[in-house]
Amino acid sequence: MNTGLDQYMDIFKDAVEDSAAKLTKSFEKILIEVIILFMVIPRKINFTQMGRYGSHVEQTYRNAFGLKKSKSIDWLKLNVSLAKRFFGKQGRWAIAIDPSYISKAGKKTPHIGRFWSGCAQSVKHGLEIMGIGLIDIDAKDCMMLKAHQSLSNKELSLRNKTMVDFYIGVIKRYRKELLKLSTLIVADAYFSTSTFVNGIKKEGFSLISRFRDNACLFYVYAGPRTGKRGRPKTKDGKIDMKNLDLTRMEKMEMKDIEGTAYTLIAYSKALRCKVRLVIWQMPNGKKKLFFSTDTSLSGEEVLLYYRTRFQIEFCFRDAKGYTGLMDCQARDKWKLDFAFNASFTSLNVAKVTMKEMGMEYSMSSFKSLMTNIYLVRRIFKASGYTPNRTLISKIFKDLSCLQRIAA
Repeated sequence: MNTGLDQYMDIFKDAVEDSAAKLTKSFEKILIEVIILFMVIPRKINFTQMGRYGSHVEQTYRNAFGLKKSKSIDWLKLNVSLAKRFFGKQGRWAIAIDPSYISKAGKKTPHIGRFWSGCAQSVKHGLEIMGIGLIDIDAKDCMMLKAHQSLSNKELSLRNKTMVDFYIGVIKRYRKELLKLSTLIVADAYFSTSTFVNGIKKEGFSLISRFRDNACLFYVYAGPRTGKRGRPKTKDGKIDMKNLDLTRMEKMEMKDIEGTAYTLIAYSKALRCKVRLVIWQMPNGKKKLFFSTDTSLSGEEVLLYYRTRFQIEFCFRDAKGYTGLMDCQARDKWKLDFAFNASFTSLNVAKVTMKEMGMEYSMSSFKSLMTNIYLVRRIFKASGYTPNRTLISKIFKDLSCLQRIAA
């Protein structure tokens, strides 16, 4: 009897095969079971729960997360395979990055420290992961590619580095695979600094982000050269946001935004370079400034890429709520890395499965369906009898759909 759980498992197997991961048969079997357990276990997803719901004892899963074999999993390639299956082989893509706070108690966990929590709007004790996702502005969705744990501020100070330097290092580490997907990186206003822009530029990337409302920007000089000695004139007056010179910018025609948007090539004092600037004047009179260091992009594309960036926040939300991103009990670096990436991968597999099954996107409904199918199968298996497929098919379907929530 082919079910959604079978399809979920087959999609993950295809991704493992496509990523060309060199795994032993025994470890591959446990890996597939772990990805299934991340989707079917209700409430907290930890080693104790895996021991209850899985086919192995708790210690087996603890050992599997820390094995050297687990380091042979290229989570990035695996998730790229899932992303291409979800979006198609090509599209208008960009790399979305966003740090996320992970709650963790104690003092012995690697890289534990104090990090900014967006939900609490304060600095809290715990861990942080740098999430890397792939966004598609036509599909208006995001698929997570990799989770990389951040160093604490104490560790960074010992290395004479800042957090921005660390984030650049993460991009550099995965640049080879990321450049195959896109040369555009989309991030929030925290990353709109010259240090970050210059750092990723060396790796072949351009940044799409947002300026602070009081950013110092200039019109670009487009007049004739004087022929005199000295540096050519590049700036032609500061942009006054309260009194825009509409003759120097182009009005954007976009139906799905409220207010008015204008675009132009401007010079940024902070970044020390020319940018494609989008000035979005909202109905309440406030202005938001979006930009791209790739000036060949249109204003519409800059705005679409930045607005689609918020899809990565929904990936964090669903991973924390349904696939146990916050639940790992381990204090080992590699076990934590395995747990974070397994959480995102199970979420990706779920999104692909829902799309191919024709389901509306609802992680709550999908998780309930997978949990019910898994439990019904275990009941039949524990009974010791092979059910009559004809008689049991309707009962199986009814039991599987219990507690499903409409999208």
